[in-house]
Amino acid sequence: MFKIIIVEDDKEIREELKILLENSGHQVKLVTDFENVAQKIIDEQAHLVLLDINLPNKSGYEICSKIRTKSNIPIIFVTSRNNSMDELKGIMLGGDDYIEKPYNVPILLARIQNLLNRTYQKENKESKIEYKGLVLDILKSTIKYKEKEIELTKTEIKTLYFLLQNKDIIVPRADIINYLWDNEVYADDNSLSVIITRIREKIKELGIDNFIETKRGQGYKLWSYLNI
Repeated sequence: MFKIIIVEDDKEIREELKILLENSGHQVKLVTDFENVAQKIIDEQAHLVLLDINLPNKSGYEICSKIRTKSNIPIIFVTSRNNSMDELKGIMLGGDDYIEKPYNVPILLARIQNLLNRTYQKENKESKIEYKGLVLDILKSTIKYKEKEIELTKTEIKTLYFLLQNKDIIVPRADIINYLWDNEVYADDNSLSVIITRIREKIKELGIDNFIETKRGQGYKLWSYLNI
């Protein structure tokens, strides 16, 4: 059983989501007091958050950003905002998925379950993977190079892990999208570009340039000769 937190100020939608998730076998916690929401989510130690954007006091964007300073809990934005820039902003701030209202119930539940499975499935992975001195620590959700260490989101971890597992070949974008989101029909190609950009920026902060090379029209490949 997974514990899911719902942060939604519309009571009707909040209760509907609660019933849907409980009927799917999940434990549900509702946030109805919108003061210090980020800290409440962190303290609750849940497995996933459904987060609206238009909330009293603070926006969902602000809450997501604050959560990401302390936690890598999966976050799905569920919102009536349907502008592509809003979606990109949510992903840039560390959101793992973005679902528009009114939502299709089977698709909503499928995407929630897929994210839970991807995040918490018991895979026989190495807890640490090293390449060219860069260490990906899956259990800690960090990358480290020499003495510097930076946290990654769950989606960033999964993306970099997939690239590292295929370090000797060019990895097609479609393969990464399918690995991350299971079904390409529901994935936004721009989302992958944003994730790759974020990973590159974080690796560059560690002191490594050109770690992920774009092969135009083909995909991505880890660079064999690094600029350090």
